[in-house]
Amino acid sequence: MSKKLLTDDLILSKMTEDHRCLPSEDVDFEQKLQAIKDYYEFSISEDWGNPNFMFYSENTADDYEIWIATDNDRSPSVNEDIYYYESEWLEKMPQAMYDGCNIYYQDLNSDDYNFQDVVDEVYEEYWGEIKKEVEDELIEKGYEYEE
Repeated sequence: MSKKLLTDDLILSKMTEDHRCLPSEDVDFEQKLQAIKDYYEFSISEDWGNPNFMFYSENTADDYEIWIATDNDRSPSVNEDIYYYESEWLEKMPQAMYDGCNIYYQDLNSDDYNFQDVVDEVYEEYWGEIKKEVEDELIEKGYEYEE
């Protein structure tokens, strides 16, 4: 009986055919965002609505801008939810996406590179999860890596 050979090319082909999952470099930002929204079942909007997690900025009394990332907009934790530097304030967003939260993000329609980095990070995780799923499916069907 001939051995069914499991290769990276076969895995990538099945990822594309069965899951429409393409390598990061072949997907634009909007496609990445839609793919991860569908997979992790989260929503993200600039409309307040009824969010589970909020990312927004405020000004202090002495006119400093602070950035807030919280699941409790009525009393955000000063130690855990308020950021003095914009570069770090989205660090909680990937987990909110993985958890399927309804996310409020005030800068959704801006060209925020920090947000683009979050989407890239979550897409890479999504890519890895789909690759593992496809690999496991093929192994269950009798495919093996060459020794």
